[in-house]
Formats: sequence, C-alpha cells, structure tokens
Amino acid sequence: MTMTTEMTTAEKIQSLVDRADITDLVHRLGMCLDEARFEDMRDLVADDASLHSPGGTVQGIDAIVAQAARIHPAEDGILHTITNVLIDLDRDTAHARANLIVSFATPAATDEPGHPPTVRSIQGQVYRFEFVRSDAGWRFTSLATTPIWRSAA
Repeated sequence: MTMTTEMTTAEKIQSLVDRADITDLVHRLGMCLDEARFEDMRDLVADDASLHSPGGTVQGIDAIVAQAARIHPAEDGILHTITNVLIDLDRDTAHARANLIVSFATPAATDEPGHPPTVRSIQGQVYRFEFVRSDAGWRFTSLATTPIWRSAA
C-alpha cells in the first residue's frame, strides 16, 4: 500500500503508524550498534533474517547478533547517523532505503574528562531493509548496507 493510491482515512492513519513504527525500528538498530546493546537486536530482527554488509553475509538472528558484536567493538566510539528513511508499504511487508553516515573512533589514550575518542574514519553508506509485521510488531527480515565512500580522519 503506497501513499499514491486512493486510501480511506483509516488506511492513511494505519500507514502513518506503520511508517513511524518502522522508522523507530531503524533508529533503534542504530542505537543498539552505537551502544553495544547487541542482545537487544533480538527484539528488532526476525529469527530467520539475513544481513549483507562489508563484514560478510549471514543468516539468522544469532549470526546477525554475533556479526554486529564483532564489527562494532564496545570500546570503540561508534556513531550511526541514519537519515532519509524512505518506506514502501505493502500490507504486512515493507521495504526501506536510508542513508547512513557512520563514524568510528579510537578510544582516548587517557580517561581524563574532556578527552573523547579521536575519529579514525567516517563512512557513507546506503541501507536497504525489508520488514514483516509480526504479532510482536514490525521486524527486520533483511538488512543490507552498501558503502558509498570512506574518509580517513
């Protein structure tokens, strides 16, 4: 169901709710990766979901959680900025595209206040997601990220 077809008021409201829920899901993914809350990803991703990223292709929630933990070390300062989330709805499934700017930092040499980690690289990527509506709400069924550019800081 897209916004360009004739919809009833109830369908329009449901579409807005679905878009808000999916956008929230996308931003929660970024938070889980930034804060090394990998086990929390189990509440976002379907059990049989797939992931394709520069770190490799994996299938299943356990493999996705393990890969996320491997690629996003908790001691690194990592910040995912996810923007321009475009969602296409089709009843109980959806596809989305989003832009990602992700910064990777090296831990500071000192624990003194005012000495945050130093950025070592910034990457621009495109996310492509697929979702399914489950009894527990929307869940990722496919996550893919394609690097577009990289800048060493």
